[in-house]
Amino acid sequence: MRLILGSGSPRRKELLAQIGVVPDEIRPPDIDETPLRGELPRPYCSRIAREKAMATTLAEGEIALCADTTVALGRRILGKPADAGEAAAFLVALGGRRHKIITSVALRKGDQLWQRDVVSEAKMKRLSDQELNAYLATNDWQGKAGGYGIQGPAGAFIPWISGSFTGIVGLPLAETAALLGAAGYPLYKDTP
Repeated sequence: MRLILGSGSPRRKELLAQIGVVPDEIRPPDIDETPLRGELPRPYCSRIAREKAMATTLAEGEIALCADTTVALGRRILGKPADAGEAAAFLVALGGRRHKIITSVALRKGDQLWQRDVVSEAKMKRLSDQELNAYLATNDWQGKAGGYGIQGPAGAFIPWISGSFTGIVGLPLAETAALLGAAGYPLYKDTP
């Protein structure tokens, strides 16, 4: 069985490596990730992960692992910022408040689809202008939901989390391992 990672995220590839899983190929699908009018964060995240899995082209004997991570401030979806100005607006809005990080994992094998949503919470401290500008200058915010990644320099801004650290990074490992097992993917194939 060949595992296709339907994500270009280096973080997801690194997280999989932590549990000894190396994708046979990386094939990020090209889908429209625009939220539907009035769509709430968790259903949005779940839909995008499912659409990614369904859009990944598979050959016989291949399974697709896809995921989506969304930062939610109340009912508001904070996606990947378009530019530094939007990243700054997200970070200022998150400052001093708890927010949810939702990661949905979808695994497809033929017509079968397994999916899990993992909801974690974090609190970001209020950033001084100096902290905000220094962080924006790192460009670490690029391509990250909510404008930050807890595994990078912004980790210094997050004094509290509840839930799955790997889910916040972008791929909840306990749930991903369970999905791979359900699909019959041998997790410990190199173990005697």
